[in-house]
Amino acid sequence: MGRSVYLDSAATTLQKPKTVSRAMLHAVRTLASPGRGGHVAARRADAEAFMCRIAASRLLGVSDPSNIVFTASATHGLNIAIRALVGEGSRVVVSGFEHNSVTRPLKAVGADVSFARGALFDPESALFAIESRLDDADCVVVNHVSNVFGYILPLTRIAAACRDANVPLIVDASQSAGALPLDFDALGADFMAMAGHKGLYGPQGTGLLLCRAPTTGIIQGGTGSNSKLDTMPDFLPDALEAGTHNMPGIAGLRAGLEYVRARGTRSILSHERALITLAAQGLAVIPRVRVYAAPNSEHQAGVLSFTVDGMDVEYVGERLDGAGFAVRAGLHCAPEAHRTADTLESGTVRLSVSAFNTEREIRRFVKAVRKIAN
Repeated sequence: MGRSVYLDSAATTLQKPKTVSRAMLHAVRTLASPGRGGHVAARRADAEAFMCRIAASRLLGVSDPSNIVFTASATHGLNIAIRALVGEGSRVVVSGFEHNSVTRPLKAVGADVSFARGALFDPESALFAIESRLDDADCVVVNHVSNVFGYILPLTRIAAACRDANVPLIVDASQSAGALPLDFDALGADFMAMAGHKGLYGPQGTGLLLCRAPTTGIIQGGTGSNSKLDTMPDFLPDALEAGTHNMPGIAGLRAGLEYVRARGTRSILSHERALITLAAQGLAVIPRVRVYAAPNSEHQAGVLSFTVDGMDVEYVGERLDGAGFAVRAGLHCAPEAHRTADTLESGTVRLSVSAFNTEREIRRFVKAVRKIAN
């Protein structure tokens, strides 16, 4: 069979640029904690953290790098953003494709959530569903790309509608960062959260939160600044970065950001779309296989879901694992997306690609699914 084929990059990109692991090893050996001393190792850490913010600002369209906050994950960032803008009884509009990292924090704070369930792969219905709920909304939270279906929601138009209605916007860019062009300043969102370990090719345990203005964090503690005060600093990024920084992770994330910027998001998206189109076309002609692919490829990124009639999705996933293909089966931590697409009872088998996958791997994958389905 040869080497195992990794097709679960929507969860984590396992295949990374070699520069990522090298940067992490160098950080372990040479970097201390930024802001915690004037010695050489601390100054090196200061410089590395700053250069990572610069790399992120250039890729993501953030004019002030200090508005980029390091987090442990996209979930961490979304919790900060939600608690900054949403309280008990707040009327919050979300798309019908949100991850549990959005819906669970909203439930925890007691928000009044309205699901704007536009049809799958129909941007116009997504926009209308959100626009029609803005009159009495206190906040909007939207997933840029569905982690289940790869569906690209019309974020630019949603953001414009929120600006016109003067409604704050939180964006979950976990699946779009690194694959789709992003310009945070032009978008005008209040917060944008993303994972470092997916399309940005950084290590697990890293994430970024892009902030429009300072806010109160969910963790209090040392920052290396304003140490006489018993309250957190009121400026970014210190206001949201209590505790010791994950410097090996930040160094690896910087290397991932630089890889994405050098290769280009448009190039990466074109590559991933070509692979997903190849997979969708190959799977669609297999009897009993149902593929959730966009009629227009412009509406889908590097994620594809499918089911096999009469087979449990977990069983299909196990068979594929045995055949040497790493995919994910189930609800993918996004039951609302399945509820919207009417796949809640069955779940789906999901393949998700990265810049490191090849057409040959996809063709082998399609053959493996054909064998299982038959």
